[in-house]
Amino acid sequence: MFALKKTIAAFLMPLPFMLFIGLTGLLVLWFTRHKFIASLLILIAFTGIFLASLKPVSSVLLAHMERQYKGYIPSTQPVDYIMILGHGHVMDNHQPITSRLSRTALVRLTEGIRILRLHPEAKLILSGYKGGTSISQARMMATAAQSLAGINPDDTILLETPRNTLEEATQAVAVVGNKRLVLVTSASHMPRAMIDFQQQGLQPIPAPTEFLGSDSDISQFWRYAPNARNLEQTELFWRETMGLWWQKLSNWLL
Repeated sequence: MFALKKTIAAFLMPLPFMLFIGLTGLLVLWFTRHKFIASLLILIAFTGIFLASLKPVSSVLLAHMERQYKGYIPSTQPVDYIMILGHGHVMDNHQPITSRLSRTALVRLTEGIRILRLHPEAKLILSGYKGGTSISQARMMATAAQSLAGINPDDTILLETPRNTLEEATQAVAVVGNKRLVLVTSASHMPRAMIDFQQQGLQPIPAPTEFLGSDSDISQFWRYAPNARNLEQTELFWRETMGLWWQKLSNWLL
């Protein structure tokens, strides 16, 4: 079920979905006489990819999702746990540890370490499964945390089997209980993560990071030039939107 859901979601991303529409248009053009339908499908595919690659489109979509929660504000109250949600990694001993973590995982880890400096009394919870490699995401982040900031392994708790946010929330309950928890994840992922954790009975303090939905530093010309990075941000918005829909559907079915 997990693999099937991931596969279906991958094909529903804007780029592969639009490419499928364009390919369908070409097949209609080559093997039928419906040239108008073929032209329309190809036009939809090109227009969809073009719009998804524009900064105004990707920024507007993503910013609305990211700004539901503000960045972490230091508190005078003690924090018991800081949990960093996993994202991805590769196994390549020729690369430094910072390159073996995905960009998103590294940003999340950096924010978690920053908050840990503000609350040295807290324990660091790192989560994430192996994902087809020989070492878990949680253990990879623990190694990076020790290398980057000298984080004591005794101050970290590893959750090495969760494959998604819901499983991370489920396992966090057994560790956190009713103590104060700061939850660190990407700003676009935070709305979905908060729902999963709250439904498990936790009330985490949100600490979003990796805010991408901003175009304040983009010149007027480049705002309207298609860019692969903008397409990536549009896909990020769509992935999180599908995740929220799946979350609502699962809750309704259960």
